[in-house]
Amino acid sequence: MDPMTRLLIRMAQWYRNPPSPRVLAILGAVLALAVVLVLIERFVGWPDWLRSEPVPVRRM
Repeated sequence: MDPMTRLLIRMAQWYRNPPSPRVLAILGAVLALAVVLVLIERFVGWPDWLRSEPVPVRRM
């Protein structure tokens, strides 16, 4: 099924049967956390201790 069609079906289901306020609060909190993490990464940067070093590939 096309992803856009699936999204529209999901939105129609949510319109007919809206989720509880608790579920909406959880979704809002997750979305807010994601936005905060993106903003921190954008303006402060990624710490050096979280960067991964490229592993050299051994050829035989």
